[in-house]
Amino acid sequence: MKPPIGSCSVDTSTGRIGIVMGHEGPYVQLRPYGGGREWDAHPETLRGATQAERLSAATAHANARSRGEVP
Repeated sequence: MKPPIGSCSVDTSTGRIGIVMGHEGPYVQLRPYGGGREWDAHPETLRGATQAERLSAATAHANARSRGEVP
């Protein structure tokens, strides 16, 4: 089952956390938390991100932004 658009998922094949942006053919398109280049993932490799994982991604993004690494 494909996760809903806007939900936060973990791509277990890469360990990356992303926001579901769309569904294209057999793939789910994810964008890194805080923005960046989308990637395609197979729906069977995705699982919902836990609250702790979402918080960790948000904190990492905020820290990178404060260091000037993210516009």
